Formats: sequence, structure tokens, C-alpha cells
Amino acid sequence: MAKPKAPVTAAVRVLRAHKVGFTDHLYEYEEHGGTTVSARELAVPEHAVIKTLIMEDESGRPLVVLMHGDLKVSTKELARTIGVKTVSPCSPEAANRHTGYLVGGTSPFGTRKEMPVYMERSILELDRIYINGGKRGYLVGMLPRDAVKILGPTLVQVGIDNA
Repeated sequence: MAKPKAPVTAAVRVLRAHKVGFTDHLYEYEEHGGTTVSARELAVPEHAVIKTLIMEDESGRPLVVLMHGDLKVSTKELARTIGVKTVSPCSPEAANRHTGYLVGGTSPFGTRKEMPVYMERSILELDRIYINGGKRGYLVGMLPRDAVKILGPTLVQVGIDNA
């Protein structure tokens, strides 16, 4: 059986335009499986799988948060850090409207709207990250510094244990 071909998404086009080296990683997507499933399928630590979360402040302004798969975002700490009253996750419909991607396939690259990006600082300590390539069941592997070069994120420390 032929190996499935990696999709050419808006995210892939952005990575290619920036001449960033990346690897394609296709896996069987599971509804609500999250980074636990993708890490298991790719045989990589969940800490190296980076979630792309679309959130909004109290005024409804969207923002992107990049977080380790095995951590969650302290929305209180994020709001305090970026100087807003509150931050909360967008509805799946709003996230789709802002990004052009379906939840579960949201990439920080090639979003429909330009939004501020906040990246958990410790992501830069990883040798390689696996981040959504713009389609459910598709991650791209890359160097964290390349993600920083393209996205120009503000580095934050807002990750907390999932427990």
C-alpha cells in the first residue's frame, strides 16, 4: 500500500516560503484525542508536541498560544502577563473563523487573520517540536527557532500541569 501523501496546506506554503526545513508526520486522527494520541502515534514525548490554542481577551480580540502538549495554559497568568482582564478559549466556530482551520487541525502558520502569538518559553529548550501542519492527523517536525523566526512570538511562562 502506498504511503499517504502529506497535504499542502496554508501552513506548509508558509513554511516553504520561509525556506524552513520540516518533516511531515501523518497519523490516524482521533476525535478529542489531542496531543496524547499524536505523541503516541509519532512515538515522541508529548512535551515535544506543541498545541496551537486560539483564545480571546475580554474584548473578543483573538490570540494564539503555543503550549507543550502535556501542559495547560493558566489563563489567569496569561491575562496578567499580556495586560488584559481575561483570556478564554474561543469556541470552535470562532477559532475556525480566525484561523481558517478546523479545531484539531489548527496551525499557527498561515492563519486567515494575523494575530499576536504567545509561546511558552520552555518550548525553545526542545531540540525539535511537532506542531500542527494545518490538517487533522498531520504534524510537522521542526526546530523551535524556526517557528520563532516565522511567528515572532512573545515568550511567556504560563504553562501548568494538566493534573
